[in-house]
Amino acid sequence: MSTLVIHADSAKSKIDRNIYGHFAEHLGRCIYEGIWVGEDSPIPNTEGMRNDVIEALRELRIPVLRWPGGCFADAYNWKDGIGPRENRKRMVNIHWGGVVENNHFGTHEFLRFCELIGTEPYISGNVGSGTVREMSEWIDYMTFDGESPMADWRKENGRDKPWKLTYFGVGNENWGCGGQMRPEYYADLYRQYAAYVRNYGDNKIFKIACGPNEDNYNWMEVLMREAGPYMDGISVHYYTLPTGVWSAKGSSTEFDEQIWFNTLKKTLFMDELLAKHDEIMTKYDPEKRVALVVDEWGTWYDVEPGTNPGFLYQQNTLRDALVAGINLNIFHKHSDRVRMANIAQVINVLQAVILTEGADMVLTPTYHVLNMYKVHQDARYVETSLESPVYEMGGEAIEQISHSASIDDNGRLHLSLCNLHHANSAEISCDIRGMKAERVTGTALTSGEMQTHNTFERPDAIGPVEFSDFRVENGRLFVKLPAKSVVVLSIE
Repeated sequence: MSTLVIHADSAKSKIDRNIYGHFAEHLGRCIYEGIWVGEDSPIPNTEGMRNDVIEALRELRIPVLRWPGGCFADAYNWKDGIGPRENRKRMVNIHWGGVVENNHFGTHEFLRFCELIGTEPYISGNVGSGTVREMSEWIDYMTFDGESPMADWRKENGRDKPWKLTYFGVGNENWGCGGQMRPEYYADLYRQYAAYVRNYGDNKIFKIACGPNEDNYNWMEVLMREAGPYMDGISVHYYTLPTGVWSAKGSSTEFDEQIWFNTLKKTLFMDELLAKHDEIMTKYDPEKRVALVVDEWGTWYDVEPGTNPGFLYQQNTLRDALVAGINLNIFHKHSDRVRMANIAQVINVLQAVILTEGADMVLTPTYHVLNMYKVHQDARYVETSLESPVYEMGGEAIEQISHSASIDDNGRLHLSLCNLHHANSAEISCDIRGMKAERVTGTALTSGEMQTHNTFERPDAIGPVEFSDFRVENGRLFVKLPAKSVVVLSIE
């Protein structure tokens, strides 16, 4: 039996709700078909945006949504996506499939979508191929409540009052698709571009620098040393690849126990990654003013057979649910530094929470985990210690249980538990310090098969169910986790 000590009498950093953020790039069918269908579509919509998607995302309480990329951002000119739609310039999406976009979904549409789903926008600016003036004028257009050419243009386009915009990324993946830059060069460019991302009136921009890819610790070192005082956050990207090989990432639905294990092991590397980046950041920012923003994370597999390889469309199984739970538990642990994260991506791309096909919509296992875990948003992280058996496969071992706990403003303790083992259940004895468990309720997500996923023919093949396999004895909570499961308990 595993033993878990929960220090409910010692709540720590706040788990920023923005850790539950999402990412919507002009990639494949994320924007067009996923969000935007147009006002003349037979699919029920509000101002051209799908009503079913709006309702599903409002249920998730998404706190922040990143747009327009991704790699797309550093090839995007925002001026092509405003004004009467019939007059907007068409463009080739050079990064994702070479398709032609009509720019019908632009700044006004994105910011309206954020209003409809009740989320804050996070906009990525173009450093790779754009200019300082272009970025500066975009901020002016969106946020200036006065007389200027850009503010006047916004009013001509139907928006009298400016939007509130907090989060703005100064470039994206500038070490790669955003310009193939060296960190020293990007650090200087960041300082230049960020100087013209101005605060107008009472609107205050939270400036996010392009940080490293995965374990490029030198990039983090250079950026923090050369530009740390000029940023509010810095990004890091990490994707879970089962094989670790970009050219052959593996199927999203056809895998065995070894690949299941490999996937979860590679996901757990996020903990080490964040710890090492935090250590570098703390050298230059010991007060932890600068946030670490994991604005791209999730699984990345080979595309579904028969689909456009540039659209990155993949299915989503119970395996992805475990990946989501593990990552969220790790973000909670590092919540003193990690204050935003954005799963990639929200609809029809990579580890999507929603899949669409025509008028039909499916919620994925990842959606259900984020919905179960949303109780942690803005709660206080609670320290825990676990003695658990290991999960062994192919001569390697990982901890069998991933977990985290928090206390909300009403004093409720929420405990998230992921049993990573594909076959074995797990019994846990929980010693809750500083709190007496009197009422416990639970929700679980699991299935008999690792590969279980929801399809348009079977949209409810896997979903959350009530969980009650626990008991309270002499003040201790005993829980029995099914194999390959995600469980969230509410304790009062």
